[in-house]
Amino acid sequence: MSGPGVGFEYPTQEASWLQRDALLFANSIGCKANELHFLYELHPNFQVFPTYPIILPFKGTNQEVVDFYKAQSAVKIPDVPKFDSRRVVDGQRLITFLKPLPPTSAGKKFELKTKVLGVFDKGKSGSVVETETILQEKGGDVYTRAVGSGFFVGQGNWGGPKGPATVSYPPPQGKKPDAVHTLQTNAESALLYRLNGDYNPLHATPEPGQKMGFGGAIMHGLFSWNSACHGLLQVLGGSDPANIKEFQARFAAPVKPGDKLVTEAWRTGDVDKDGWEEVRFTVRVEGGKVVLSNGRALMKCVGGKSKL
Repeated sequence: MSGPGVGFEYPTQEASWLQRDALLFANSIGCKANELHFLYELHPNFQVFPTYPIILPFKGTNQEVVDFYKAQSAVKIPDVPKFDSRRVVDGQRLITFLKPLPPTSAGKKFELKTKVLGVFDKGKSGSVVETETILQEKGGDVYTRAVGSGFFVGQGNWGGPKGPATVSYPPPQGKKPDAVHTLQTNAESALLYRLNGDYNPLHATPEPGQKMGFGGAIMHGLFSWNSACHGLLQVLGGSDPANIKEFQARFAAPVKPGDKLVTEAWRTGDVDKDGWEEVRFTVRVEGGKVVLSNGRALMKCVGGKSKL
């Protein structure tokens, strides 16, 4: 694909984490006491929850609070407008798990390599920046590959390409889900999750959300995304990270602190030669709107029967 900004590579970013970071992340996305392999560092099978790398572009090597706006606007993509990071929300995220993370990065050097896949002008509503980020050991193995998009609210109409239509993965019509997972958030859920390294003020104080039309502070989109992955792994994958290979979802609507999230999942019965089955899912606020759409995962399911 060609276009403004396409192929631009951000400066390589070092990344590190402690066992404490892994414990905090697991706690913040809803892991339960019967999943001590995510929550107790002395568990004989202690593991980092597989989506943890999605937080590392925000965290880097920092163990201290960072200025989110300054960090996000530090590098300008050439040939496109300078977007305002004070008015950005998540668009869509996909992650492919290639190798399990060690419980801590100590003794190894990890780096994030990010490049621009596309910058799209969506008119009055805003602009989309799509990037690919790989996490790898310096000079060695790649652990995860993530493709994500940020939506810069109200920052369009600059004459850029509109971008391709996205592939959709709708849930089956008229079929009951094979598995359901619920998660009750509270007023402090975003305040806990942000300690992973995503310090966007939009999720802590009401003023940014009021300016963006959300009425106040909202949950991190990646909180809903990560907690949905946890829900799927818990109800279909036996809470075993070895049972998930790929996970993706589109951010459809904001979540307010205190909302109850309901993840509904459908097994498709479409299994490849290596045993990976496609799972479709949606996340909605209980009794209300869909907040994560286009949900798709590749899993080795140990629960629920195919309803497609």
